[in-house]
Amino acid sequence: MSILKGRGAKIIEGTIKTVGYLSVLPVVLIVIYIILKGVPAISWEFLASNPTDGMRAGGIFPAIVGSVLLTIGTIAVSVPFGILTGIFLVEYSKDNIIRRVINLTIVNLAGIPSIIYGLFGMSLFVIFLQFGSSILSGALTLGIMCLPVIITATREALLAIPKDLREASLALGATKWETTWKIILPTALPGILTGIILSISRAAGETAPIMFTVAAFYLPFLPMSVWDQVMALPYHLYVIATQVPNMPENIMNGTVFVIVVLTVGFNFLGAFLRKKFSKK
Repeated sequence: MSILKGRGAKIIEGTIKTVGYLSVLPVVLIVIYIILKGVPAISWEFLASNPTDGMRAGGIFPAIVGSVLLTIGTIAVSVPFGILTGIFLVEYSKDNIIRRVINLTIVNLAGIPSIIYGLFGMSLFVIFLQFGSSILSGALTLGIMCLPVIITATREALLAIPKDLREASLALGATKWETTWKIILPTALPGILTGIILSISRAAGETAPIMFTVAAFYLPFLPMSVWDQVMALPYHLYVIATQVPNMPENIMNGTVFVIVVLTVGFNFLGAFLRKKFSKK
C-alpha cells in the first residue's frame, strides 16, 4: 500500500511539473521569437534617431524617451498614494462597513479593462480639468490604473506581519507611527515591491490609456514640460503596424524587442531591490 501511495505521489508530482513546463513553454517561445526577429534590427541609429520617411525609416528615440517619462510619472503618482492607502486600511482604519466597501471597490477596480481608464482619464484630466493631451494627463491616468494592484499588495504584505511584532514595538515605548514606519513597513517592503513591479510593468506596455491622454502619432521633437505630448513605444508600435502602409518588418520587430527589454528591465530592477531589502 505504501509503495502504491509513493508511486501515486510521484505521478501527481510529475503531472504538476509537466503542466508547469507546458504553461511556461509558450512564453519562452514568444521571447525566443522576439529575440531572433528583433535583435538584427537593433542599431545605434535605430535607438538614437528620430523616425523619418513617414516612420518607415530612422529610429524610435522619441518613443523611448516618452515611454520612460510616462513610466517615471506613473511611479511618482501611484507608488506614494498606493502605499499610504494600504497603510491606512491596515494600520489606522477601523474594521467597519466603510473599510469593507473600500476593499471591495479596490478589488473591483483591479479588474477594469485599461481602455475604461483611458476614457476616464480623457474625460477628467484632458477635458474637464483642461490638462490637455499631455504627459501629466497620461501619468495620472496610468497612475490611477496602477493604484488597485499597489494598494492590494501593500495591504496583503502588511497583514502578513505578525501582530506580536507591533505589540513588542509599542511595549518598548514606540509610537504607532514609529512602529509603522520603522518596523512594519521595512518588513513588508519585499511584498510591496512585488505589487509595484507588476503594476508598473503593466503600465509600461499599455496602449489604450495613453492613446486618449498623451500619445502622439508623430513628433519630431522631445517634450519640454509635463504639458507636452509624447510618442510612446506601445502606441508607436500600434501606429506603424496598423496605420502606416508598406511598413518595413524589421522596424516593427525592433520596436517590439525594445518594449520587451524595457519591461523586463524594470522587472529585474524591482527584483534586485526586493532581494536587497529581503536580505536586510
